[in-house]
Amino acid sequence: MLKNNIEVDVKVRCIENRTTQADLAEKISTTPSYVNRLIRKNGNVVNRTFLQMMEALGYDVELSYVKREAE
Repeated sequence: MLKNNIEVDVKVRCIENRTTQADLAEKISTTPSYVNRLIRKNGNVVNRTFLQMMEALGYDVELSYVKREAE
């Protein structure tokens, strides 16, 4: 089981950083529509097979986010 809602987390981080999905797409060299599609499709950011393997081994997957220090 994935304990995070990564899609919501991305939306929240965009708001916190005053970044649009289009800005984010440009930063990672992809299209705004692809970023939007990932955010809208719940459960598709993390590979589903990976989650199934970890669940079969008796693990839940939990992600944490750590803000990088300014360089």
